[in-house]
Order: sequence, then C-alpha cells, then structure tokens
Amino acid sequence: MPSAAAKPPLTILLASPRGFCAGVDRAIQIVERVLLKFGPPVYVRHEIVHNRFVVENLEAKGAIFVEELDQVPDGRPVVFSAHGVPKAVPAEAARRHMIHVDATCPLVSKVHRETERHHAAGRTVILIGHSGHPEVVGTMGQLPPGAVILVETVEQAERLEIADADSLSFVTQTTLSVDDTAQIVAVLQRRFPHLNGPKREDICYATTNRQAAVKAIATDCDGLIVIGAPNSSNSMRLVEVARAYGCPKATLVQRAADMDWRWLDGVWRLGITAGASAPELLVEELLAACRARYAVTIEEVRVTDENTVFRLPRALVA
Repeated sequence: MPSAAAKPPLTILLASPRGFCAGVDRAIQIVERVLLKFGPPVYVRHEIVHNRFVVENLEAKGAIFVEELDQVPDGRPVVFSAHGVPKAVPAEAARRHMIHVDATCPLVSKVHRETERHHAAGRTVILIGHSGHPEVVGTMGQLPPGAVILVETVEQAERLEIADADSLSFVTQTTLSVDDTAQIVAVLQRRFPHLNGPKREDICYATTNRQAAVKAIATDCDGLIVIGAPNSSNSMRLVEVARAYGCPKATLVQRAADMDWRWLDGVWRLGITAGASAPELLVEELLAACRARYAVTIEEVRVTDENTVFRLPRALVA
C-alpha cells in the first residue's frame, strides 16, 4: 500500500442516480417485514434481487432462498422475488394454503397487466427481453404456453414471421438497454405498422436514469466500474452502455474485495456507478479502497433526481 505522499492521483466521476431503485428497496423491506411478523425461517423463491451481498444479509436474518415452492415446508411463509413469477406459482401456493407475499416490482406487474390486456384483446404478444431471465419467465408465464413470442435481438425482429400481423403488440423487460430496445422496436414497427405498444415505455425509470448517468460520464473516463452482480440484467447493461458511449475499458465488479487493482493501471479518471440492486454501502466500500491506494478527488455527476417510492403490501404495514 503506497504511503500518503506516494499515492498517485485518481479522479472519480461518481454517476448519479446509481444503486437501489424503489422496487429493490421495497422487495428487501418486504422480506424483512415478513421475518419480523412470522419469525425465521422465511422462504424466498429465487434471489429477492440479484445481489449476493443483499441475499447474504437476509440469509443472516433468517431468510432461506429456494428455486421452487416444493422446497418450502408447509406452514412457513414464502416471498416471491422482485422479478415476478408465472401465474402458476401463486396458484400453487394458494392450493397448498401457503402464506405467500408478492414482492414483484410494481413496474414489472404493470408489464404483466399489459400482457394480459393484449392477449384478452386477441393480439399476439411479442416480449422483448433476455431468454431465461426470471423477469422474462414471469412475464411469459402470465399467459398460456405459446401465447408470447420472445424477441432478443434486431436480427430476430427482422426474421420474425407472424400469422396475423394486423393484431400484434409488444411489451419489454424492464431492465434492458434503452438504445438496443429502441432499435428492436423500430424494426418491429417498420415491419408491422399496426403494432400496438405500451402507453408508457416498459423499461423502468431506474434503468433509464442509470444508463443516462453512465452516458454522461463515459467519454470523460479512462475506465468505468459498475458495481453489481453478473446475473443482474440492469448492471450488465450499464457496462455495455459505457463501452458504447466512449469508455471501452468498462467492467463489472461485485464489491471492492473482488477488484484486480492492476486493472486501474493507466486510469486517471475513473467512473463508478452501481446497478439498481446494489446498495450504496458497496459504493462507499469501493471508494474507501480507492482512497487507500490513491489520492482521490471525487466529482459527482447527477443527471436527475429520483423520488419514486412504492408502498408495501397492506398486510405488512403496521
């Protein structure tokens, strides 16, 4: 570790907004409230949000994370993750008379309702998203098998064949790249002029804002670090956005302990942001690790303020 006098200079451009969004904050609070109300153990189907630090903190309080309901013993409560679940999951929970609490982000629930409305109107539904992501699995699971067509890329949009092109709609995963999604939508609208879309775009405010903040600093950075998990869609999109907007040296780090400090060789202006499921504590941890090695100057670059708050389920409000 260099002495104070020997520390090389490092300017950190701190992107804002960053870190927790309202849906993530609500989901974590729901697990904590269920633990208080029913006592441990409380089961959670899938990671409540995609961040190991968050998951491990909740495990320490008595949460047990499982993949399916058959791993939950009778008589214990279960929480559904922020990403949403197929309709079959709450139906099975109800059949078993389980205490179940839905922590699905309200903005994901909005996409679920849109999907149902389009289907009820007799339209074929296209979902723009990433195959296998739990949010996509949950959204497709709102309708019968085969009723939703998944499109992941511009190339797939160009090749898509629809029997009734005049009765067609689209929805999107909430954590996609704003730019990539716009390109896919443009192709679909060109090929299918009668395409119905959401009244307000499905990509959530937090995803949009965090990508905008990265765009604002990318050209001014020699390197950019996104704090987040590799299975976090919104975090991975931030790395892609940084590279696309002028900072090719961009990487994902889960927390300061995972840093390879040689990666910062040649970096004098470092951008730092955090995905929507990464707590600010992990940002502070990385800043402290940087200060231990560099003479740090911090410049916060804020593109907008966020004040969105989602209410907790009524059953959990004292």
